[in-house]
Amino acid sequence: MNPPRLRAARPVPLGPRSLAALVLVSAVGTVAFFWPFLAPPTSRLSAHAQDAPWLFAGLLVLLVAVVAATISESGLGPKAVAMLGVLAATGAALRPIGAGTAGIEPMFFLMVLSGRVLGPGFGFVLGSLTMFASALLTGGVGPWMPFQMLAMGWFTMGAGLLPGRSRVRGKAELLLLAAYGFLAAFAYGTLMNLSGWPFMGALASNIAFDPHAAVAANLSRFVAYCLATSLGWDLGRALCTVVLTLALGPAVLRALRRATRRAAFETAVTFDAPAA
Repeated sequence: MNPPRLRAARPVPLGPRSLAALVLVSAVGTVAFFWPFLAPPTSRLSAHAQDAPWLFAGLLVLLVAVVAATISESGLGPKAVAMLGVLAATGAALRPIGAGTAGIEPMFFLMVLSGRVLGPGFGFVLGSLTMFASALLTGGVGPWMPFQMLAMGWFTMGAGLLPGRSRVRGKAELLLLAAYGFLAAFAYGTLMNLSGWPFMGALASNIAFDPHAAVAANLSRFVAYCLATSLGWDLGRALCTVVLTLALGPAVLRALRRATRRAAFETAVTFDAPAA
């Protein structure tokens, strides 16, 4: 009898309830982030701009629903749930490293690699839980936390949606993940800017959100706001993600794929038929 042949690591399946919850929270999150460009200048929503962070904190409830649905529906065993906890705790511990120093945030590269191996559904849950644990660890709990959880969930989920899971390996895969991490790091920073930009008030009149201005004018203000406030930080985050992905990616990917098989995410081990 030939030795057992292990199949390649596959992503955690995303069931119908998990998919429905993920679509719902993403739809609500899209409105939560982009309402300044969706509401017309005469909308009454703009009059309640200062209440928006607290109103959209209800996203936290939907995020918890996604986490619960994914864990229960995917049939994850104790090892898989433990792996989720370990990765979330590791990411939360990595986040404070370099905090306040040019956007050096090592947790982002781990989210990219984890999402690639574990798939979009598990990736979204991991990203959200990691940001939640990080907020508790650093005392960063506030009305911005659901936005951070949602943005990080999308960030990690996107890595699980990258093509070529079974075909792209080695240097090509590393370059793909590094390119995604670079672009997604800017996208994350832009989303977080968008979550706070409408509430600047009159602090910076030339770049602040104007509820009476047209969409094009506010878009121009927002671009100026991003360039003036976070471009350097986002660039540091993106470069840090690229460097760590290229340097540590091969070892981390191997470890994640080996742990995924041992955590019983897969079907049973198969044996080749005996030779005649």
